[in-house]
Amino acid sequence: MSVRAPWASDPARSRGRLHAEQNGTDRGPRDAFQRDRDRVIHSISFRRLRHKTQVFMAPDGDHFRVRLTHSLEVAQIGRTVARTLGLNEDLTEALCLAHDIGHPPFGHAGEDALKDALADAGGFDHNGHTLRTLVTIERPYPLWNGLNLTWETLEGLAKHNGPVRHPGWALAEADAACALELASWPSLEAQVAAIADDIAYDNHDIDDGLRAGLLTLDQLLVVPIVARSWDTARQRFPGVEAERLMGELVRGQIGAMVNDLIGETHGRIAASGVGSVADVRAAGRCLAGFSPAMREAERDLKRFMYANLYHHPRQLAAADVARTVVSGLFAAYLADAVTLPAEWRQRLPADEPARSRHIADFIAGMTDRYAITRFREVVGAIDLPDGF
Repeated sequence: MSVRAPWASDPARSRGRLHAEQNGTDRGPRDAFQRDRDRVIHSISFRRLRHKTQVFMAPDGDHFRVRLTHSLEVAQIGRTVARTLGLNEDLTEALCLAHDIGHPPFGHAGEDALKDALADAGGFDHNGHTLRTLVTIERPYPLWNGLNLTWETLEGLAKHNGPVRHPGWALAEADAACALELASWPSLEAQVAAIADDIAYDNHDIDDGLRAGLLTLDQLLVVPIVARSWDTARQRFPGVEAERLMGELVRGQIGAMVNDLIGETHGRIAASGVGSVADVRAAGRCLAGFSPAMREAERDLKRFMYANLYHHPRQLAAADVARTVVSGLFAAYLADAVTLPAEWRQRLPADEPARSRHIADFIAGMTDRYAITRFREVVGAIDLPDGF
């Protein structure tokens, strides 16, 4: 095991869990953060990520990424960075694996539809729903709801993008139960997990966009960081056809971003003088991040991806259908509770906003294909775009 830095999270000093447990070894000699990681992996919500949208909705190709494969790729990047920085790899991995559990079917299009549906019930956001899922909705244990994760894992998921000044209702409920100190920065493990997410989707979405034919190499080469990675790949492998170098381009960019993140974070930690996890939370700024040059290069890449992939006409057409499915399901269940499955109908609150939120909980847990199937059952026929 690598030597941990003094600012790494220590499972032996965890603030504990919401519900007290016996910490025997009858289920294996694991520490608190290892147990958190394993609970995420064994959860129903994590398994459902295999059929939830990453970029392409209900993709008909086996090689496109989904939320599950994306989360695994984020965890791989996060572990590498955490190990090099002397952080807790298990906590980092748990955060990376769990960070997208709150996404509804059809990605951001589904989220927009649920946000509109819950406009009078507090709205919807996937990060808050991640906490709601892990604290309330998952029910694998006999004596309490949720996965009963450690405070450090819940805190990292709540604020992996930084302090939360105005939490939505779902995150506020989790905070009321677990006192997550939303106004402070989270652990370095959480900060690393957030940037590992950016590195993964910045680069792997290029791969999927090329595979789908929505991006071309000529388009991509107008982005400076891509052009540099492409030049490096061509120099390393002269004479190799372009198609064989696409993977090298993506790998090279991931490597460049990871190395920059590690170097910049080392420098920020040294300059800050932090000597403990408490110091990290009290630092008043993010200690894990890209250098200014890489940050601007990454922003250029994001702008390109939004303009040319995420907002591609084919993607926008699919998003319209996705919003129709999600909003149609919500309206149908709200109008006639009999259409809900028995276990969800039995727990349906009588009053608002709890009633609408309960229905949204059910829909948010759906996979893309299950949402389409349920729509056809309770609403009616729907035509899907090619490749959906």
